[in-house]
Amino acid sequence: MPVPIRRLFVALTLCCALLAGGTACGSATTDATEDTAAVMAAATPSPSTTAQRQKLAKTRFVANASLAAGATYQWIVKPWKAGKFKKGASGRRFALVKAGLAGAFAYNRLKAAKRNAEGDPTLSKALAPLTAGIDSLKDLPSKLRKGDSTDATANSFDDIINKVKDAGKSAGAEVTDKVPSAGQLAGG
Repeated sequence: MPVPIRRLFVALTLCCALLAGGTACGSATTDATEDTAAVMAAATPSPSTTAQRQKLAKTRFVANASLAAGATYQWIVKPWKAGKFKKGASGRRFALVKAGLAGAFAYNRLKAAKRNAEGDPTLSKALAPLTAGIDSLKDLPSKLRKGDSTDATANSFDDIINKVKDAGKSAGAEVTDKVPSAGQLAGG
């Protein structure tokens, strides 16, 4: 008979532990909600100072501008120079679709790079003349997809990217081509 008494003792101990634990948690619900509210208030981000915003502005600018430059060169300029956008060219449709995606991606990354440049005084002065050029790229991906004026479109992308590279170089943030992955290109 020693086995059933052991089982009874273990079961009684577990029940008491659960009852005590449940009562302790149940009485502290108001304290727990107050504690949670205090933690949430402390964890809420406060506005950053201008020094904190500028801390990584050049690094972010270089990353975004490099991705835009890499996508533009890989899927717009290189196929354009190879003649992939001409009517009757082999793989023209696929090249135009990739160029349209790359154009949208490059526009997105250039807008992000422009926002990053606003955090650094030197970069913001260098990129100020380029904002109109970057905004003019907005309609170019749809032109690429339609096949309208692909020579002018590819040339416009190349010119803007080169100007962004020059502006970055003059501000001490050299931009190099970094080809984005297919996931990055599709994700925007």
